Amino acid sequence: MERVIIMALLAVMLSAPATIAAETLNAKNNETPINIAANPQAIAKIPAGFHFVNPGYLTVATTAMNSPPIGLWASDNKTLIGSDPDIARLLADSLGLKLKLVPAAWEDWPLGITAGRYDVAMFNIAVTEERKKKFDFATYRADNHAFAVKTNSAITAIKGREDVAGKRIIVGSGTNQERILLSWDEKNRAQGLAPVQPIYLNDDAAATLALLSGRADASFGPQSLAAWKVASRGQTKIVGHGPFRAWVAVTTKKGNGLDVSLQQAINGAIASGEYKQVLARWGEQEEAVETSQVNPPGIVYQ
Repeated sequence: MERVIIMALLAVMLSAPATIAAETLNAKNNETPINIAANPQAIAKIPAGFHFVNPGYLTVATTAMNSPPIGLWASDNKTLIGSDPDIARLLADSLGLKLKLVPAAWEDWPLGITAGRYDVAMFNIAVTEERKKKFDFATYRADNHAFAVKTNSAITAIKGREDVAGKRIIVGSGTNQERILLSWDEKNRAQGLAPVQPIYLNDDAAATLALLSGRADASFGPQSLAAWKVASRGQTKIVGHGPFRAWVAVTTKKGNGLDVSLQQAINGAIASGEYKQVLARWGEQEEAVETSQVNPPGIVYQ
C-alpha cells in the first residue's frame, strides 16, 4: 500500500458530535489553574505501600505538542495547559499530591508507563481491549473521531468507508483513527474502490497548514481537536465521525491498584463541579461522563 509519510504524530480518539460554542475559544483565557480540595475517599483507595515515581507528586505523561484543547504550551512557552493537564491537576489535588507534568511523544507513553517513568499517562488515550492487557484505565471523557475539511471544501459529508475512497487524509501514526482508516481502505480496495492516501505529519500546525493549503482533502483525528479549531479559527468544518464511541481514560500500569483511587478522584471532581468547569472552558462539555469507570469495555478491532 502506497502512503505519503512525512513523519509521525497527530494524536488520539472518539462521542456524538460536540456542540460548538458560539463564541471564539481562546486558550489564553484558560491559563489560570483550577484546583480542588483533597479527597479523603480517593486518598484512602491508594494501595498501601504504593510508590509514586516522584514521592509526593503525581507524575503524568502528557502531550508535548500544541494540540488544543487537549494540551498546549501557555503564553510563557514553558507551562503546559489544556484539558488533560487541567484534569491531571484535579487528580493530583484530590490525591493530596503535587502535580508533575512530563511532556512526551505519543509513542513514548506505553513504554514509559511499563518502565515506571510515569505514574499515569493522559494523551486523550482511548480504552481498547488490546491496551487493557497491559494497562488499567479510569475514564474521564467520551470522544468520537472526527473528519474535518476546510470551510470552503466541496466535501460536505463523510459518513462511512466509501466516502474516504481516493481521498488524501491526514491521520496520526499508531492511533485508533489510523486503524479505522486503513481497515476501511482495505475493504474499499477489495471492492475496487480508489485507495486512500494517508498523510502522516509531525505536528498539528503542519497538519492544519496541509489541510488549508489543499495538500490534503481531510483530517481524521480526535473530536475535541477538530471542534476546538472550528470554534477558535473558523477555517475548518466537521463533516463526519468515526464508526464508534469510545472512552478516554487516565492510563496506569496494569495491576498497580491506582486505578480505583483515580476513579474516586474523578467522581469526586464530577460531584463538586470542578470537572465540568474544566470541560466547559475547553469546549468539551458534550464529552462529559456522568461517572468514571474502571476498565470499561474497550474498542475491539476485527
